[in-house]
Amino acid sequence: MTAWGKEMMIEDTKVTFMADTRMETTKALGLELAHPGPMGVLGNTRCKRFAMYLDDGVIKVINVSEAEDDPAGDDKPETSCIENMLKEIAAL
Repeated sequence: MTAWGKEMMIEDTKVTFMADTRMETTKALGLELAHPGPMGVLGNTRCKRFAMYLDDGVIKVINVSEAEDDPAGDDKPETSCIENMLKEIAAL
């Protein structure tokens, strides 16, 4: 996550990248990607593509990029992309 954060230039911003290597948070939020299509390619259980905005540990916005015909959110990731997140955060 550190290398990704450096590449995304989040240092000195309010953005925090966090790993969930044991999938504890992923499971608690119900964000396990279990669809056989993507899992047949990826192998191990993964986290769904999502973005979350928290304020003092309270989830204020959570967006998951998935659809019935796109369970991994690869075709339409816009739901969890920055433009949509900023729009929803501004609307709070």
